[in-house]
Amino acid sequence: MIPLPLVNHRVGRAAVTCEYRCGDACFHDVPNTSDNPYFGDLVSRRTALKAGAVVAAAATVALPTTAAAAEPEAKGHRPPKGLDFKPVEVNTKDEVVVPEGYEQGIVIRWGDPLFPGVPEFDFDNQTAAKQAKQFGFNCDFAAILPLDPLELTGIMVTNHEYTSETFMFRGYDPNNPTEEQVKIGWAAHGLSVFMIKRSLFSGHYKAKFSKYNRRITLHTPFEVRGPAAGSDLLKTSADPTGKKVLGTINNCAGGVTPWGTILSGEENFNQYFANAAGRNDPKLTRYGVTGNATTRKWERFDKRWDLAQEPNEVNRFGWIIELDPHDPDSTPIKHTALGRFKHETANVRVADDGRVVAYSGDDERFEYIYKFISNGKMKRGNSKAARRHNMTLLDDGTLYVARFKGDSPASEIDGTGKLPSDGKFDGTGEWIPLAAGNKSFVPGMTAEEVYVFTRIAADKVGATKMDRPEDIQCHPRTGTVYCALSNNVERGVTPGKEGPTEPNPRINNRHGQVLELTERRGDALALTFNWGLFMVCGFPDDPNTYFGGYDKSQVSPISSPDNVAFDRYGNLWISTDADGKLDGLNDGLYGVPLEGPERGHLKLFLTVPRGGETCGPVIGERVITVCVQHPGEVDGASADKPVSNWPDRGTSRPRPSVVAVWRKGRRQLGEIG
Repeated sequence: MIPLPLVNHRVGRAAVTCEYRCGDACFHDVPNTSDNPYFGDLVSRRTALKAGAVVAAAATVALPTTAAAAEPEAKGHRPPKGLDFKPVEVNTKDEVVVPEGYEQGIVIRWGDPLFPGVPEFDFDNQTAAKQAKQFGFNCDFAAILPLDPLELTGIMVTNHEYTSETFMFRGYDPNNPTEEQVKIGWAAHGLSVFMIKRSLFSGHYKAKFSKYNRRITLHTPFEVRGPAAGSDLLKTSADPTGKKVLGTINNCAGGVTPWGTILSGEENFNQYFANAAGRNDPKLTRYGVTGNATTRKWERFDKRWDLAQEPNEVNRFGWIIELDPHDPDSTPIKHTALGRFKHETANVRVADDGRVVAYSGDDERFEYIYKFISNGKMKRGNSKAARRHNMTLLDDGTLYVARFKGDSPASEIDGTGKLPSDGKFDGTGEWIPLAAGNKSFVPGMTAEEVYVFTRIAADKVGATKMDRPEDIQCHPRTGTVYCALSNNVERGVTPGKEGPTEPNPRINNRHGQVLELTERRGDALALTFNWGLFMVCGFPDDPNTYFGGYDKSQVSPISSPDNVAFDRYGNLWISTDADGKLDGLNDGLYGVPLEGPERGHLKLFLTVPRGGETCGPVIGERVITVCVQHPGEVDGASADKPVSNWPDRGTSRPRPSVVAVWRKGRRQLGEIG
């Protein structure tokens, strides 16, 4: 039997996952202690007090375990193109479950070789040298760059967000890791770049050796670019220039730029740095850098992870990185102009005049949504010269943060999630400038300080505190921006913390929401916008959930939206990181139309194994791929006591892997008929 998560764990996720992925962020004080005065416009004191009175009721609501996911024809509508599948049932199985008529196969697993001559993975005899040339651990974001018109071959790029050493080594002693175990962890972080190939008659992509294959680890040199490059805040004894960093850590979501490079966000970097206690530095506290010894004890083997010896090393992480997968000899970049925070992602939209706009979320409770507008314009074409020019666009421009305002009376935002009288959570907003080049728009802060301590800058200008902004993507046809807001169990619950607001309407928000943001006049360069909540997630039987106005008896339950993507028909796909918040049910990938009579008809396409998280969906014409992160990672389990043997079965230990799913009979995904 597979043990359920500890019932007293506040967000439902396994405690061991919280420890290794984000350094137990949920159990620490919320880093954002700012008192932004703007919220007088969003929620009155009377509303906040009323919300506090319903905290206990909201926290103990008994929700049903599932809701019916009816056949698409139940309402008399034909299913939209791309979504003609029978939804799978929610479950707790130790396998990937796909719809009837679909097949699946493993693309690549943790430890699979990426280069000729590298040994096959051996769980009990792993080394750092091997890991540096093998697929890394805990794959999150993924992208496929096609190499032919039929998409039979491509370059796949994946992030490796974090390592779970308890699940990587038998007999692991967390208080005394060996030097080799630590070095394996360094090599298992970063990114993997490799070629994939499938036959004309199957959707089963498989990893191949090629000239494109590459591993990015914690020893890979990065170039620091943009207005903060060379700042004294970034200089260390190993890099007195402040322009070169070794490696990238805790890479979460990302994006593919219009010029064919990869953007990746450095997220929970704070947990890797030791000896913050005693420094009494509010800038460290604002980023959640606290305590003495770290979970992984890296500071024992390299002083760069010890703030007592290298106080600026922490400032060299928390950026958006850019990688050119087409050039394995290129040096990846850290873009300081996009600000430093716990980046979930960055995704780019091209404005009508050729300038580019990048959107990014700061994935923590009560943090912010950001936008960057370049000064330079994109060059068209796929040449190396064009890519090199376009890779400079994110180094020069203006960084903004979002301020939201609801259009409903404060008394109607009561914290339960009940829709206001106008029938929707919506309103307007504006982008507040923080810095442009060497110019700061934040009183009392230099431009360099704005870029390095962006959270503090956003606090000062009164940005809107959101419920964990995760992946942000722009609709490929309309330009509408969609943001997954994962959850926030602290909202309206913890004394002194902000209560409900119209963009974040529920206290003890366990299930999250999906935000729809439309720039004024459809202009990517606009500094004002309209917004609305497309989805307020949870169980369909809960009266305080909302699915785009669709009949909730026909939709699948969903919790904690994490990554979002689009198919070629413009449907939205959502992967989840609920990990127990949906009554212990497995995470999944969902499809939902955004237009027409079926708008909001959410359907569960696949689920991942127990304890795993659904990450990095890539929605192709004939193949969908998803990353299965931390399968079998539940409390009480370990490499010595596994509760999963996916994907290799038998007596094997679970391995994070990429899975491909395709429709039988050479038909396109979701094809009607």
